[in-house]
Amino acid sequence: MTIRTALPTVALLALFFTQIVPAPRLFAANADKPQYYELRVYTTKSEDQQQRLTAYWQSAAIPAYNRLGSRPIGVFTENKETATNQIFVFIPYDSAEAFAALPAKLGADAAYQQAAAEYWNAPKTNAAYESLRSSLLVAFDGMKQLVVPPPEPRPNVFELRTYISPSEGKGWNKIQMFESGEITLMKEVGLAPIFYGRTVAGAPMPSLVYLTCAEDLAAHKKHWQSFGNGPVWKKLSADPQYRDNMNGLQSLMLKRTAASQL
Repeated sequence: MTIRTALPTVALLALFFTQIVPAPRLFAANADKPQYYELRVYTTKSEDQQQRLTAYWQSAAIPAYNRLGSRPIGVFTENKETATNQIFVFIPYDSAEAFAALPAKLGADAAYQQAAAEYWNAPKTNAAYESLRSSLLVAFDGMKQLVVPPPEPRPNVFELRTYISPSEGKGWNKIQMFESGEITLMKEVGLAPIFYGRTVAGAPMPSLVYLTCAEDLAAHKKHWQSFGNGPVWKKLSADPQYRDNMNGLQSLMLKRTAASQL
Protein backbone atom coordinates (compact mmCIF):
# COMPACT_ATOMS: atom_id res chain seq x y z
CA MET A 1 0.00 0.00 0.00
CA THR A 2 1.34 3.42 -0.88
CA ILE A 3 0.55 6.71 0.77
CA ARG A 4 -1.30 7.84 -2.36
CA THR A 5 -3.86 5.09 -1.91
CA ALA A 6 -3.86 4.89 1.90
CA LEU A 7 -4.74 8.50 2.66
CA PRO A 8 -7.85 8.76 0.46
CA THR A 9 -9.09 5.37 1.71
CA VAL A 10 -8.92 6.24 5.40
CA ALA A 11 -10.32 9.69 4.65
CA LEU A 12 -13.40 8.13 3.03
CA LEU A 13 -13.84 5.86 6.03
CA ALA A 14 -13.67 8.86 8.32
CA LEU A 15 -16.34 10.65 6.26
CA PHE A 16 -18.57 7.63 6.75
CA PHE A 17 -18.13 7.76 10.51
CA THR A 18 -18.94 11.47 10.64
CA GLN A 19 -22.38 10.58 9.29
CA ILE A 20 -23.13 8.41 12.32
CA VAL A 21 -21.05 10.10 15.05
CA PRO A 22 -21.67 13.86 15.53
CA ALA A 23 -18.39 15.76 15.59
CA PRO A 24 -17.42 19.13 17.07
CA ARG A 25 -16.35 22.05 14.91
CA LEU A 26 -13.41 21.30 12.62
CA PHE A 27 -10.13 21.38 14.55
CA ALA A 28 -11.83 22.88 17.61
CA ALA A 29 -10.67 21.32 20.87
CA ASN A 30 -13.57 20.19 23.05
CA ALA A 31 -12.80 18.38 26.27
CA ASP A 32 -16.36 16.99 26.40
CA LYS A 33 -15.98 15.14 23.10
CA PRO A 34 -13.72 12.13 22.54
CA GLN A 35 -10.72 12.69 20.31
CA TYR A 36 -9.99 10.58 17.26
CA TYR A 37 -6.55 9.08 16.73
CA GLU A 38 -4.79 7.85 13.64
CA LEU A 39 -2.14 5.21 14.17
CA ARG A 40 0.23 4.71 11.24
CA VAL A 41 2.73 1.88 11.04
CA TYR A 42 5.49 2.04 8.44
CA THR A 43 7.62 -0.99 7.65
CA THR A 44 11.20 -0.39 6.49
CA LYS A 45 14.10 -2.36 5.11
CA SER A 46 17.04 -0.08 5.93
CA GLU A 47 18.34 2.51 8.35
CA ASP A 48 18.23 4.99 5.47
CA GLN A 49 14.46 4.56 5.17
CA GLN A 50 14.04 5.00 8.91
CA GLN A 51 16.08 8.20 8.84
CA ARG A 52 14.14 9.54 5.87
CA LEU A 53 10.80 8.84 7.54
CA THR A 54 11.91 10.52 10.75
CA ALA A 55 13.22 13.53 8.82
CA TYR A 56 9.95 13.81 6.86
CA TRP A 57 7.83 13.86 9.99
CA GLN A 58 10.17 16.20 11.83
CA SER A 59 10.69 18.80 9.09
CA ALA A 60 7.54 18.58 6.95
CA ALA A 61 4.60 16.63 8.36
CA ILE A 62 4.56 17.60 12.03
CA PRO A 63 4.81 21.38 11.42
CA ALA A 64 1.95 21.11 8.89
CA TYR A 65 -0.23 18.89 11.08
CA ASN A 66 0.37 21.23 14.02
CA ARG A 67 -0.73 24.19 11.93
CA LEU A 68 -3.94 22.30 11.17
CA GLY A 69 -4.66 21.57 14.83
CA SER A 70 -3.21 18.09 15.38
CA ARG A 71 -0.82 18.14 18.32
CA PRO A 72 1.14 16.65 19.96
CA ILE A 73 2.22 13.97 17.51
CA GLY A 74 4.14 10.90 18.62
CA VAL A 75 6.74 9.28 16.38
CA PHE A 76 8.18 6.06 17.77
CA THR A 77 10.23 3.09 16.70
CA GLU A 78 10.86 -0.33 18.16
CA ASN A 79 13.28 -0.59 21.06
CA LYS A 80 15.53 -2.94 19.17
CA GLU A 81 18.04 -1.55 16.65
CA THR A 82 17.60 -3.28 13.29
CA ALA A 83 17.34 -2.29 9.63
CA THR A 84 13.71 -3.44 9.59
CA ASN A 85 12.41 -1.42 12.54
CA GLN A 86 8.84 -0.26 12.16
CA ILE A 87 8.00 3.43 12.59
CA PHE A 88 4.82 4.23 14.53
CA VAL A 89 3.12 7.61 14.17
CA PHE A 90 0.31 8.65 16.51
CA ILE A 91 -1.81 11.61 15.35
CA PRO A 92 -4.64 13.13 17.43
CA TYR A 93 -7.67 14.85 15.88
CA ASP A 94 -10.49 16.74 17.57
CA SER A 95 -13.05 14.99 15.36
CA ALA A 96 -13.45 12.42 12.59
CA GLU A 97 -14.31 15.39 10.36
CA ALA A 98 -10.89 16.90 11.05
CA PHE A 99 -9.24 13.60 10.14
CA ALA A 100 -11.17 13.36 6.87
CA ALA A 101 -10.42 16.96 5.88
CA LEU A 102 -6.68 16.79 6.47
CA PRO A 103 -5.44 15.32 3.12
CA ALA A 104 -7.06 18.15 1.15
CA LYS A 105 -5.69 20.73 3.57
CA LEU A 106 -2.19 19.31 3.22
CA GLY A 107 -2.59 19.47 -0.54
CA ALA A 108 -3.32 23.19 -0.25
CA ASP A 109 -0.43 23.89 2.15
CA ALA A 110 2.41 25.31 0.05
CA ALA A 111 4.94 25.16 2.88
CA TYR A 112 4.16 21.49 3.45
CA GLN A 113 4.32 20.67 -0.24
CA GLN A 114 7.76 22.20 -0.51
CA ALA A 115 9.12 20.58 2.66
CA ALA A 116 7.67 17.16 1.77
CA ALA A 117 8.66 17.15 -1.92
CA GLU A 118 11.51 14.65 -1.60
CA TYR A 119 9.35 12.26 0.43
CA TRP A 120 6.31 12.50 -1.85
CA ASN A 121 8.33 12.16 -5.05
CA ALA A 122 10.57 9.29 -3.98
CA PRO A 123 10.95 6.90 -6.94
CA LYS A 124 9.94 3.25 -6.82
CA THR A 125 13.61 2.26 -6.88
CA ASN A 126 14.33 4.38 -3.80
CA ALA A 127 11.10 4.32 -1.78
CA ALA A 128 10.88 6.01 1.61
CA TYR A 129 9.32 2.89 3.15
CA GLU A 130 8.19 -0.61 2.24
CA SER A 131 4.55 -0.45 3.32
CA LEU A 132 2.14 1.65 5.34
CA ARG A 133 -0.97 0.66 7.22
CA SER A 134 -3.27 3.04 9.03
CA SER A 135 -6.07 2.63 11.57
CA LEU A 136 -8.57 5.10 13.00
CA LEU A 137 -9.40 5.04 16.71
CA VAL A 138 -11.86 6.91 18.90
CA ALA A 139 -11.00 7.71 22.51
CA PHE A 140 -12.74 5.96 25.39
CA ASP A 141 -15.35 7.92 27.31
CA GLY A 142 -13.23 7.12 30.38
CA MET A 143 -10.34 9.16 28.95
CA LYS A 144 -11.58 11.35 26.11
CA GLN A 145 -8.36 13.30 25.57
CA LEU A 146 -4.74 12.18 25.30
CA VAL A 147 -2.50 12.88 28.29
CA VAL A 148 0.99 14.24 27.64
CA PRO A 149 3.63 12.34 29.67
CA PRO A 150 5.18 14.22 32.60
CA PRO A 151 8.50 15.96 31.83
CA GLU A 152 10.11 14.56 34.99
CA PRO A 153 11.02 11.81 35.14
CA ARG A 154 11.13 11.86 31.36
CA PRO A 155 9.70 8.62 29.91
CA ASN A 156 12.05 6.65 27.70
CA VAL A 157 10.01 3.47 27.37
CA PHE A 158 6.59 3.23 25.73
CA GLU A 159 4.36 0.18 25.47
CA LEU A 160 1.74 -0.02 22.73
CA ARG A 161 -0.88 -2.66 23.47
CA THR A 162 -3.67 -3.98 21.27
CA TYR A 163 -6.42 -6.10 22.81
CA ILE A 164 -8.44 -8.16 20.33
CA SER A 165 -11.93 -9.42 21.18
CA PRO A 166 -13.91 -12.35 19.71
CA SER A 167 -16.97 -10.20 18.90
CA GLU A 168 -18.15 -6.59 18.88
CA GLY A 169 -20.12 -7.21 22.05
CA LYS A 170 -17.10 -8.61 23.85
CA GLY A 171 -15.08 -5.66 22.59
CA TRP A 172 -17.47 -3.20 24.19
CA ASN A 173 -17.42 -5.34 27.33
CA LYS A 174 -13.63 -5.05 27.56
CA ILE A 175 -13.86 -1.27 27.20
CA GLN A 176 -16.43 -1.21 30.02
CA MET A 177 -13.96 -3.19 32.11
CA PHE A 178 -11.33 -0.53 31.53
CA GLU A 179 -13.75 2.23 32.42
CA SER A 180 -14.90 0.41 35.56
CA GLY A 181 -11.50 0.66 37.22
CA GLU A 182 -8.59 -0.36 35.00
CA ILE A 183 -7.87 3.15 33.72
CA THR A 184 -7.90 4.65 37.21
CA LEU A 185 -5.69 1.88 38.57
CA MET A 186 -3.17 2.27 35.73
CA LYS A 187 -2.83 5.95 36.59
CA GLU A 188 -2.49 5.22 40.30
CA VAL A 189 0.32 2.66 39.89
CA GLY A 190 2.35 4.88 37.55
CA LEU A 191 1.72 3.25 34.17
CA ALA A 192 1.07 6.78 32.87
CA PRO A 193 -1.39 6.04 30.06
CA ILE A 194 -1.21 8.47 27.12
CA PHE A 195 -4.35 7.36 25.27
CA TYR A 196 -6.98 4.66 25.00
CA GLY A 197 -8.81 4.10 21.72
CA ARG A 198 -11.37 1.79 20.17
CA THR A 199 -10.55 0.78 16.59
CA VAL A 200 -13.26 2.02 14.21
CA ALA A 201 -11.37 1.38 10.95
CA GLY A 202 -8.35 -0.80 10.28
CA ALA A 203 -7.09 -4.19 11.39
CA PRO A 204 -7.48 -5.95 13.71
CA MET A 205 -11.13 -5.53 14.64
CA PRO A 206 -12.78 -5.56 17.07
CA SER A 207 -9.94 -4.23 19.16
CA LEU A 208 -8.80 -1.51 21.50
CA VAL A 209 -5.38 0.13 21.57
CA TYR A 210 -3.58 2.05 24.29
CA LEU A 211 -0.14 3.48 25.07
CA THR A 212 1.62 3.65 28.42
CA CYS A 213 5.08 4.92 29.36
CA ALA A 214 7.77 4.88 32.02
CA GLU A 215 11.23 6.23 32.80
CA ASP A 216 12.83 2.88 32.00
CA LEU A 217 11.99 -0.78 31.48
CA ALA A 218 12.57 -1.74 35.12
CA ALA A 219 10.15 0.92 36.33
CA HIS A 220 7.60 -0.13 33.73
CA LYS A 221 7.73 -3.75 34.85
CA LYS A 222 7.35 -2.63 38.47
CA HIS A 223 4.26 -0.60 37.59
CA TRP A 224 2.68 -3.58 35.83
CA GLN A 225 3.43 -5.73 38.87
CA SER A 226 1.64 -3.23 41.09
CA PHE A 227 -1.30 -3.25 38.70
CA GLY A 228 -1.55 -7.05 38.75
CA ASN A 229 -1.42 -7.11 42.54
CA GLY A 230 -4.02 -4.37 42.94
CA PRO A 231 -7.35 -5.25 44.57
CA VAL A 232 -9.21 -3.42 41.81
CA TRP A 233 -7.69 -5.60 39.09
CA LYS A 234 -8.21 -8.79 41.09
CA LYS A 235 -11.88 -7.91 41.56
CA LEU A 236 -12.43 -6.99 37.89
CA SER A 237 -10.60 -10.04 36.54
CA ALA A 238 -12.67 -12.35 38.77
CA ASP A 239 -15.99 -10.75 37.82
CA PRO A 240 -17.99 -13.20 35.63
CA GLN A 241 -19.50 -10.37 33.54
CA TYR A 242 -16.04 -9.69 32.06
CA ARG A 243 -15.20 -13.31 31.27
CA ASP A 244 -13.77 -14.21 27.84
CA ASN A 245 -13.81 -10.68 26.43
CA MET A 246 -10.37 -11.09 24.82
CA ASN A 247 -8.83 -13.64 22.49
CA GLY A 248 -5.61 -11.86 21.58
CA LEU A 249 -3.04 -9.41 22.90
CA GLN A 250 -0.26 -7.66 21.00
CA SER A 251 2.44 -5.76 22.90
CA LEU A 252 5.26 -3.67 21.44
CA MET A 253 7.96 -1.85 23.37
CA LEU A 254 8.82 1.43 21.71
CA LYS A 255 11.10 4.43 22.07
CA ARG A 256 10.63 7.95 20.75
CA THR A 257 12.43 9.22 17.68
CA ALA A 258 13.95 12.67 17.25
CA ALA A 259 10.73 13.77 15.54
CA SER A 260 8.37 12.91 18.40
CA GLN A 261 6.44 15.51 20.35
CA LEU A 262 5.47 12.96 23.02
